[in-house]
Amino acid sequence: MNTNSSRRSALKNILGGAAIVSAPITFSEAFAANQKVLGAELNGKINHSACRWCYNKIPLEELCQEAVKMGIKSIELQGPDEWPILKKYGLTCAMPWGAGKGINDGFNDLKLHDELVASYEDIFPKLKAAGLDKVICFSGNRRGMSDEQGLENCAIGLKRLMPSAEKYGITMTMELLNSKVNHPDYMCDLTKWGVALCDKVGSDKFKLLYDIYHMQIMEGDVIATIKKYNKYFSHYHTGGVPGRNEIDDTQELNYPAIMRAIVETGYKGFVGQEFIPKRPDAIASLKQGVTICDIA
Repeated sequence: MNTNSSRRSALKNILGGAAIVSAPITFSEAFAANQKVLGAELNGKINHSACRWCYNKIPLEELCQEAVKMGIKSIELQGPDEWPILKKYGLTCAMPWGAGKGINDGFNDLKLHDELVASYEDIFPKLKAAGLDKVICFSGNRRGMSDEQGLENCAIGLKRLMPSAEKYGITMTMELLNSKVNHPDYMCDLTKWGVALCDKVGSDKFKLLYDIYHMQIMEGDVIATIKKYNKYFSHYHTGGVPGRNEIDDTQELNYPAIMRAIVETGYKGFVGQEFIPKRPDAIASLKQGVTICDIA
């Protein structure tokens, strides 16, 4: 499977959603009520999430039911049209989308700033109404641009959005992606570049999505990076290296040790499973991934 095109395709399908969700009870209250019937409690040190696009062959409501059984609290990378379905099962969307133009066309392109700013200003009140507090964003591809110029351009566009983000309590979160395997030419492909952008934007409502799979490919040194730069990270993703498949002993990363490092930083957010199941039983692979990350 071409993970780049699959995720891009999923993003394109979701960006058109525009529903606003009313919330008579909180996600946590609904989750607790559902889990009494369907699920068992986990250790609680990690808040578990699953990325929808990795399980797009499974109907969303079925995936929600299975998630609750496992103790997963979030199905992420979903737009406004899907949020009410998640809410039905007491699930949140830890990392939503529904704005922007996708991975390749982002804030490093000055010509896109007006369109990007308008789309994010449109989604902020919908996120707040749905009880959500983050949204994903992207740098875009280099297309011959220097990293220094891209940094300047991204900061210009993002600074325009910070007053609105702060008003609605939404953290814009730029994903760190690898440019070696899955996303050739993507600009925000190193932690230090992302950290420099956070410092330049200068708002607590702009942070990074530290994708462990992508950053293992680009730079390694995952645990040391988490310890050093954790204040810049608002979300984490998993994935097996090499191959972006199951996170068990078929790959090179020690996920229990990584989860312990995340917990030791005081992080209280979500960790999203973003691997593509290779085995026929995708739900069993997801459950295995949650179990591996559910440190005592």
